[in-house]
Amino acid sequence: MAGNTEPLPPRAKLAVTAGRAAAAVSRAAGRGSGSVIGGKVALRLDPDLLAQVAQHLDVVLVSATNGKTTTTRLIAEALRANGGVVSNALGANMPAGITSALAGGSEAQYGVIEVDEKYLATVARDVAPKAIALLNLSRDQLDRAAETRMLAERWREGLSASKAVIVANADDPLVVWAASSSPNVVWVAAGQEWKDDAWSCPACGGVMQRPGEDWFCSECGFRRPMPSWALSGEQVLDPHGSAWPIKLQLPGRANKANAATSAAVAAAFGVPPQVALERMYAVTAVAGRYDVVTYLEREVRLLLAKNPAGWLETFSLIDAPPAPVILSVNARGADGTDTSWLWDVDYSRLAGHPVRVIGDRKLDLAVRLEVAGVDFEVAENAAAAVRSCPPGRIEAIANYTAFQDLRRAVGN
Repeated sequence: MAGNTEPLPPRAKLAVTAGRAAAAVSRAAGRGSGSVIGGKVALRLDPDLLAQVAQHLDVVLVSATNGKTTTTRLIAEALRANGGVVSNALGANMPAGITSALAGGSEAQYGVIEVDEKYLATVARDVAPKAIALLNLSRDQLDRAAETRMLAERWREGLSASKAVIVANADDPLVVWAASSSPNVVWVAAGQEWKDDAWSCPACGGVMQRPGEDWFCSECGFRRPMPSWALSGEQVLDPHGSAWPIKLQLPGRANKANAATSAAVAAAFGVPPQVALERMYAVTAVAGRYDVVTYLEREVRLLLAKNPAGWLETFSLIDAPPAPVILSVNARGADGTDTSWLWDVDYSRLAGHPVRVIGDRKLDLAVRLEVAGVDFEVAENAAAAVRSCPPGRIEAIANYTAFQDLRRAVGN
């Protein structure tokens, strides 16, 4: 039973100890938290370690293209109302990082884990989760991740035998297709701002019809399921029809959707919506995202956007013109080296903002902005970009490694 810790076998203990030692060396060398290298070392010594360190936990897995780190944090805060939680809060979401996180939670009752989309089925097989939250699927890192329909199929096959409660977004046809193979699904009307990856039916390839908030395939009958939870403005509607106010310090519609899904997950573990949502209010930032920092006498808000769907949601957060905006894009291994996705982002929404462009691929981005008719200046680095902006608030939007670079530059 979860919560009753059984001693790890000798091989697993050795693997955990070696992993912690490797992580400590990595931290001492200034190479980050060490969670990934520590997990890799531990798994090399005991390939079954992930299952071993998860066996005493009630595990929740969270997967999506966008929003999984924030939703993981919100669920973790909600479940702390019932007991101790261990989580990969810094976002190391592949098996090595997940193993490191769970290995540090011997006294916890819950494991709340974000999982990279490619590894969801594998991790679910190893940790036997009690619940899985599926938020969205859209194109991301085209040179690394599979095409979205292939990912949905992989989820569908991998989760068909799972005994977990699947908490899934009823508004994303790809997520619905993936979750529909599972016997126990809780549908949440969480919304879907980005629809460009879900115009064809994942079941038959037909054209999806989208009247209002509904969607269906006129060729095979695949359609939006009836949700039992729903995001409605500033409230979450539960299965009993009760409305619970969402009071988050995190900005934007997407985070309200994350909160609605998190409330549904928490309810599966007996945490009432009111309690869950109140606990979520304590979250002010997630791994530096949404932080506002003072840098060179300006207030810089740090926003992460990794793909077209993420940029669309992020644009809705920025202050109206003439608030300055700094954009930074890299194309390193963790970002995906293919920057063709820049052409799927509607940068015309930045019209009227003074825009500064930095990052490894600033010239790629400059060409995209030129075509979009957006006025911009290319800057050498974050300091130069900030100095060129007037005093006051600056919105800084960056993709993954560019975001880490930006955090280091502003001392966050």
